[in-house]
Amino acid sequence: MSRYETVIGLEVHAQLKTESKIFCSCSTKFGNEPNENVCAVCSGMPGVLPVLNEKVAEYATKAGLATDCEINLKSVFARKNYFYPDLPKGYQISQFELPICEHGHVDIEVDGEKKRVGLTRIHMEEDAGKNIHSAADNASFVDLNRTGVPLIEIVSEPDMRSAEEAVAYLKELRSVLLYLGICDGNMEEGSFRCDANVSIRPYGQEEFGTRAELKNLNSFKHIQKAIEYEVERQIDLVEDGDKVIQETRLYNVDKGTTHSMRGKEEAHDYRYFPDPDLVPLVLDQAWVDKWKSELPELPAAKRERFMAEYTLADYDAALITNDLAVADYFEAAVKAYAGDPKKVTNWVVGELLPFCHESGAEACGVKLTPEKLAGLLALVDDGTISVKIGKDIFRDLCASGDDPAEYVKAKGLVQVSDTSELEAMVDQVIADNPSEVEAFKGGKKKLMGFFMGQVMRLSKGQANPGVVTQLFNKKLS
Repeated sequence: MSRYETVIGLEVHAQLKTESKIFCSCSTKFGNEPNENVCAVCSGMPGVLPVLNEKVAEYATKAGLATDCEINLKSVFARKNYFYPDLPKGYQISQFELPICEHGHVDIEVDGEKKRVGLTRIHMEEDAGKNIHSAADNASFVDLNRTGVPLIEIVSEPDMRSAEEAVAYLKELRSVLLYLGICDGNMEEGSFRCDANVSIRPYGQEEFGTRAELKNLNSFKHIQKAIEYEVERQIDLVEDGDKVIQETRLYNVDKGTTHSMRGKEEAHDYRYFPDPDLVPLVLDQAWVDKWKSELPELPAAKRERFMAEYTLADYDAALITNDLAVADYFEAAVKAYAGDPKKVTNWVVGELLPFCHESGAEACGVKLTPEKLAGLLALVDDGTISVKIGKDIFRDLCASGDDPAEYVKAKGLVQVSDTSELEAMVDQVIADNPSEVEAFKGGKKKLMGFFMGQVMRLSKGQANPGVVTQLFNKKLS
């Protein structure tokens, strides 16, 4: 593999978070009964006329502005002709020669190295329906609910050189769309999915190799594994004297392999031509200026600010700002907490994120509000509870939303800091473990952890560790 360079370009399809479809008033709600969100327009009945949803133009423009694209004030819809059972018109309304956005970029960082990935274009189009294959019925069904759901297709330049760079690019792009509020980013539901164009070439060669397209990848893990497998497959072919065929391939999740789906189409195969039912879209510059003024603070800017303002490390800043809900939660907790922001960072990264991941919850839906997290940290700071107890009750508080101070009091978890009470426990541990005491005095200082554990057992985890440590040091010095 050291002889070959990987070349990757990505085509991302992002469903836009509009209430209605791109050219009709049908709902875009996911999960309805099959063919419930369908009308004469999106089902392709003869004689109907599409009408553009204004929000789609706004959201597409905002995506372009957020990625430093040039916004074309005039763009044209085109018909992309191909024939699938889930494409009722026999063509897809998309954009071709005059898209709404062009020539942008997304900045990424992999292993400490920063890189800029160019964007060729962002264009608007309608989604296709969905084929459902039933082995039990020995039949295939077509659900048109998704037909006409608005998409933006974001096409990158072939600037990525590894699967890791591809995943970093996708994560950053997804974060941008989430921050804009124009896409929910749900990869399992297909709201954010990508096709990867993968090729190899000997190092030093300027000409691109023959590419294979990996179709409809919808998880970061599968994207990385599919690209890695495809690179190895192409290298094996070339090393054996064979040629890479330009084709579309699918990734088999169970086997971890890609397999041929069909020959790869070129643009001329789709017979693009301007859609005669839709006039060119002409944007007023005042609209574009207004939409630009509405852009939020984007992930990269928020990361830089968090690192400067709250002294976050690169890794922590990236984790926290990857999800806007987490970033907002973190900042609200910092403002509510009187102590060091680093402590909030540790609890958000070490406790909140794992809880959200394992429970499937979102940070904005956790019942432990940022203000209550600040209250929990204050209980740790003033010695009311230990760090261990705080972490033990964290998940209960996330689920219940109880006030931390009241919860601790009701459960009898207040930390024991009374010196006389703790001294009796320390004396008992010393008396019960004479050999360990002698070993500690002989230089085995790691035994302090053993002694601490014994006191914690006697106190049911409620002993103040600082006081206990002082008592042991005094009695065993």
